[in-house]
Amino acid sequence: MDFGIVLQTDPPARDLVRLMKAAEDQGFRYGWTFDSCVLWQEPFVIYSQILAATSSMIVGPMVTSPATRDWSVMASTFATLNDMYGNRTVCGIGRGDSAHRVVGMPPSTLATVRECMHVVKELAEGREVLLRDKPVQIPWIRNGRLEMWMAGYGPKALKTVGEHADGFILQCADPAIARWTIGSVREAARAAGRDPAGITICLAAPAYVGDDLAHQREQLRWFGGMVGNHVADLVARYGDSGPVPHELTDYIRERQGYDYSHHGRAGNPSTDFVPDEIVDRFCLLGPSSAHVERLEELASLGVDQFSLYLMHDQREETLKRYGSEVINR
Repeated sequence: MDFGIVLQTDPPARDLVRLMKAAEDQGFRYGWTFDSCVLWQEPFVIYSQILAATSSMIVGPMVTSPATRDWSVMASTFATLNDMYGNRTVCGIGRGDSAHRVVGMPPSTLATVRECMHVVKELAEGREVLLRDKPVQIPWIRNGRLEMWMAGYGPKALKTVGEHADGFILQCADPAIARWTIGSVREAARAAGRDPAGITICLAAPAYVGDDLAHQREQLRWFGGMVGNHVADLVARYGDSGPVPHELTDYIRERQGYDYSHHGRAGNPSTDFVPDEIVDRFCLLGPSSAHVERLEELASLGVDQFSLYLMHDQREETLKRYGSEVINR
């Protein structure tokens, strides 16, 4: 299993670059960031610094969206970084949550996500593609490569992943939810004539190594609120008794709204509705042995990469302990 970390691009950017370099030294192969350029600093500027400071780390957004960037600019940015640093980027993409909501936009349609993945990949790898009904090709690209990994939870999103994406990002560490979503992606891939094994499965969730479970739960409760934003959309679409597992939907019944100014941060006051059970299921906490046990279960379900969100008060200690007690044990 590969490992990655997910960070927000809070200033100063040099701290993020330092943490990414430390992560690579501990055995992490992927460095991801949020992409919500009103709430945080512009990630693509910082990617260049991360790539320069590391030797082989692969970087990208978890996740960008089709509506916040012109597709030709997105493709050219990825291609420029790849040309400078040797094809060391990956594009995580979804319908759009915080980046859209804070500027008054709804999430993109799945059709738009699907088209964006195709256009950006083709352009970034140097091929001609129709963009707004005009043939477009970036002439300077040679041997470019860009994988498109799509995030999603609902049945239609999972079908889109299986039919069109190079990878699947699940933001949740619950084995029951992983089993259902991965199975749905693979079933869709088979039905589309694709090899399910060719789709990389990336699971992302907060991880906190330590013994004080009560404190860890309070530090990680924000994640249930973040996931709840997407779950609320699914319940609105499919209802309480739809095809989405109850393990994913039941806990948002007490949700009363969400303040994006605290998005992805420990102590988020919009996440009081998230029970301890959800924190324990969605996140990895406790001693490192508990993390290893959960990761082994997830690997048995087909997870290729685990990327840990490090938004809590012991992120450097957790990073070091993952390196010595989980990755290189």
